[in-house]
Amino acid sequence: MTFFMLPQTEARMTADNRNDLGKILKQRRVMMLLTLQELSAKSGVSPSHLNRIEKGERFPSAQVLRKIAKHLGFSEGELFTFAGYLPSQPLSMADSFSGGQLDPYVASVLASEPVAMQRAVIGILTVLKSIANTSMKKKEENNPKSK
Repeated sequence: MTFFMLPQTEARMTADNRNDLGKILKQRRVMMLLTLQELSAKSGVSPSHLNRIEKGERFPSAQVLRKIAKHLGFSEGELFTFAGYLPSQPLSMADSFSGGQLDPYVASVLASEPVAMQRAVIGILTVLKSIANTSMKKKEENNPKSK
């Protein structure tokens, strides 16, 4: 998969963006039952730097996102999108992503919202999908089907 990096401008790198990304990362880390020290040991990113990212005091580089993505159960693309390095997937692609048709009601509700809200909804859905996939994998590992 090829990623095209978008320049991270000061306008896009607001305190709200830093805090939102930090909250997402912290929530996922806590949900995965990882301490800052454990994530640091797995990723090679210092615990103090991870802590500053979670607090919104620092914004992670693409390199840091790559290092922590798999340990938090995210794809690199998901974290790059949350960070603003990649654009959110346009709604016209949503039906091919989900393998089905976009519900007309959902499309009309989303279309009436500002783009920032649409992206937030897609981000939340991506997180929920990732959580569900992680949960399903753990369940399968704990209860392998006998053949």
